[in-house]
Amino acid sequence: MSDKIMIRVQSPDGIKRIEIPTKSTIKDLYESIQKSMVIEDGFGLFKERNFTNELGPTRSQTIKSFNLKHGDMIYLKQMAGTSKQATASVPQFPPHNSNSTVTHSNSASNGIVEDDVDAILAKSDGRIQRGRDTKLCRHNMNGCCVHCSPIEPYDDAYLKEQKIKHLSFHSYIRKQTSGIDRGKYIAIDDISCKIKPGCREHPPWPKGICSKCQPSAITLNRQIYRHVDNVMFENTTIVERFLNYWRSTGHQRMGFLYGTYEAITDVPLGIRAKVAAIYEPPQESTRDSIKLLENEGSEDVDAVAKALGLKKIGWIFTDLIPEDPAAGTVKHIRGIETHFLTAQECIMAGQFQNSHPNPCKHSSNGVFGSKFATVCVTGDKTKQVHMEGYAVSAQCMALVRDDCLVPTKDAPELGYIRESTDKQYVPDVYYKEKDQYGNDVQRLARPLPVEYLLVDVPASTPLQPQYTFTQCDKKRPFPVENRYLDGHLQNFYALSSYLSLWREDEFLEAISDFHLLIYLYRMDMLPMKAHMQSLLEAVRTKNTDMANEFKKNDVWKELESLFAASSDGSGGTASYPSASSEAQGAETSTWTCNHCTFINRGDLSSCEICGLPR
Repeated sequence: MSDKIMIRVQSPDGIKRIEIPTKSTIKDLYESIQKSMVIEDGFGLFKERNFTNELGPTRSQTIKSFNLKHGDMIYLKQMAGTSKQATASVPQFPPHNSNSTVTHSNSASNGIVEDDVDAILAKSDGRIQRGRDTKLCRHNMNGCCVHCSPIEPYDDAYLKEQKIKHLSFHSYIRKQTSGIDRGKYIAIDDISCKIKPGCREHPPWPKGICSKCQPSAITLNRQIYRHVDNVMFENTTIVERFLNYWRSTGHQRMGFLYGTYEAITDVPLGIRAKVAAIYEPPQESTRDSIKLLENEGSEDVDAVAKALGLKKIGWIFTDLIPEDPAAGTVKHIRGIETHFLTAQECIMAGQFQNSHPNPCKHSSNGVFGSKFATVCVTGDKTKQVHMEGYAVSAQCMALVRDDCLVPTKDAPELGYIRESTDKQYVPDVYYKEKDQYGNDVQRLARPLPVEYLLVDVPASTPLQPQYTFTQCDKKRPFPVENRYLDGHLQNFYALSSYLSLWREDEFLEAISDFHLLIYLYRMDMLPMKAHMQSLLEAVRTKNTDMANEFKKNDVWKELESLFAASSDGSGGTASYPSASSEAQGAETSTWTCNHCTFINRGDLSSCEICGLPR
């Protein structure tokens, strides 16, 4: 048996492995670390991450006497002087002898603007109030004891009693900052799977690599917290309108969720993503697949949403296969025995979450994790359509960001960690599972069950519906964008037909449709975009007078005159011409629309595509 053990040393510059005889003194350990890590005098070693239980540099005590074992981690902190190593992106620990208040470099005063809901929860007390226990409390009604005093939002017994599976992110932060040091040394940062740049001690990869620039191996853990604790659609009509495409075609569909974040009381210091609308980007879909296309109008959609007080907060997709159309049942294809999300869907969720990071003042780069939610519409055990919500872990986000995770070909529930190549170094990634004897076994993530990357996020609708926009079941709704189906096209005729259903005094209610507002904002025939800020503000504040004032604008009067001219003609059509009508049109004279340049048949008095009069 070897008389040497390996000790891992975590410093502000990363983790270094030190091999040392078990009979060595702590002073010998200090000297070995100083020589191996090329640092100056003036550092301390500690057994705990929060820099407690110090290992003093003495020759009277040995490695064995401090109960240090092979593979143990100890923590190095600069006490004086500076490190000669390049610090790259790893944050420096505060000086040990500093008496001043330690503040994070990314506090709100340094430009980190957190979401409004985070600012509210950060100021909240967060503790869970408890009433007087009639059996255990022996004091009067105005007293307080350990049996009725408020408990912290991360209290394990309370969470277990309430069947709360994950900590809210703010509860997790409170737990991390609840120690003696009050979170002075808290480091909430994304892991990196890439080689640190700028090392001059060896040639670039693949010719060389050293422990200072080499990313550490990763052991995947099930994430105990989540940034969003619930996804709530304001009303069932939002989802039903989205599902109409699948009901009409049998093809799957994807959309982006637009809404707001708000604090909830169901989970201590919890956050809810409230969905007000679903925008459907350009896409090609089949019964089994969805392919997103380039969306030139994405910035316009976000601009409209921002003016309405909304933001992109998640994405939704369908995976529905009919079983009995007469009974309205669908197949149950997702579950614990198959998969909840596929590896490809986890990668897509990771990409979306990386594109929408969560502002966080506790992170050195100002962001950590993401509130972006994933919702899958599929069949449940009773073969009814239902929604399942998820997010992927911060570890998954890092693996996706650094291009380490890929799907497998034949098993949707399994991902695969790339192997290192001449162009890319990939650290080893492991996960733990129980063997047949109940022992923890560490396995290389090739392949990787994606359940280690998932966090459950319940998705639901409220008992009392809420309406940011018009209640669609009152009238026939305006068509949804990017649906190239008969009766689903967004064009001038569809706009004229929709608005004709509403009375003059119902203008605000008629115009309060997310899809309609986007269509108006992006309309090419009239410069609506430059004049719509007051209309969007009227919709956001539900101000009838402001909406009626908008109708007096010249651009809207011009649009109304086109409505009148169009109603005098044939009215056009919202569907594409059939093959027979195209053949017939070829034999007659044609005319070109001045607005969209489409070549129409001569017998039409309005454009086949945009619906405008000839």
